[in-house]
Amino acid sequence: MAISAADVKKLRELTDAPMMDCKKALEEADGDFDKAVQILREKGASASAKKAGRATKEGIARIVLSEDRKTGAGIIVECETDFVSRNDDFKAMVNKLVEGMLAAGKAGGDVVVDGQSVSDHITEAVGKIRENIQLRAAEFFTASEGQLAAYNHHDGKWASVVTYTGDNADAAEKVAIQVVAYKPEYLKKEDVPADLIAAELATQTKRALDEGKPEEVAKNIAQGRVNKEFYQATVLLEQLIYTDNKTKVTEFLKQNHGGDVTAYTLLAVGQNAGSEEAEA
Repeated sequence: MAISAADVKKLRELTDAPMMDCKKALEEADGDFDKAVQILREKGASASAKKAGRATKEGIARIVLSEDRKTGAGIIVECETDFVSRNDDFKAMVNKLVEGMLAAGKAGGDVVVDGQSVSDHITEAVGKIRENIQLRAAEFFTASEGQLAAYNHHDGKWASVVTYTGDNADAAEKVAIQVVAYKPEYLKKEDVPADLIAAELATQTKRALDEGKPEEVAKNIAQGRVNKEFYQATVLLEQLIYTDNKTKVTEFLKQNHGGDVTAYTLLAVGQNAGSEEAEA
């Protein structure tokens, strides 16, 4: 049957698929709109499978919180190009998916948002955008004690959330910014593996010995460097807060009624997500 331009336009408005794909789907479905929509979905799945091996180094990391800051959802959706990651439709899709997870009270590809799963939304996006798009991470956060504070970096590629017990949300948000800015590997000193500390001590001792220091002096210097350099580089609560680069995060929280930070998560496009939580 003949397919009119109006029919093609209507299907495009329903699915946001390319015009030629809409025309071909309508022709294949003999003008049946429901069948045409299904055809487009199946072609999207096929396109997704074909593109699955292509590298995804761009995308968006985003975290959203409930109004009471007791729960939150985080997501990383990756794509191939910066052009797509900056596209308003792509941004809107990511935001819709993470908001849907927050509303559902859980995270993952199986969460239903606007009548279909997150995974199906991603598959449809591949068919429309013609790039490999992947759900790289989906996390749901709950503050059983205290509240959550989140930070989404302006470039969209980094997002963080911290759990805190104080009553100063602004101070906690600054610590969330610290997580993105300095990317700690551990929450507190006690979380650092003993073998890693031993290896760092050995490295710093050799460094001091190579500088001509006596052995006992070298050991003391090594311990000081581990405390000042190594911990400040890798442990969130030992880092100097970015606002002045003088005050430790723990002291900053005390000074600003921020309580304790008991957990954090860092989401990053193109990298593995990292999180640390204090032992109960």
